[in-house]
Amino acid sequence: MKAVITVIGKDSVGIIATVSAECAKYGVNIIDITQSVIQDYFAMIMLVEIDNMNTNFGNFKAELEGVGKEKNLDIRVMHEDIFNTMHRI
Repeated sequence: MKAVITVIGKDSVGIIATVSAECAKYGVNIIDITQSVIQDYFAMIMLVEIDNMNTNFGNFKAELEGVGKEKNLDIRVMHEDIFNTMHRI
């Protein structure tokens, strides 16, 4: 199974490292990543593999969203099934 992680906020040093470290902490493998900086704003989309995650999906989502609040970033985690369903309409 996969999930999509999006990160948006003011650009600062270490955003990718912070999100990647959280993924590693929970056994989540990053499959693909794209990021860009437009003036002072950072945007990233990650596709991650969650089959070997060492926690439940809800906890992983809450942890990443909590990190986002601490860093003044909007971090969202969406399970692949929800993402695919939203885009079939």
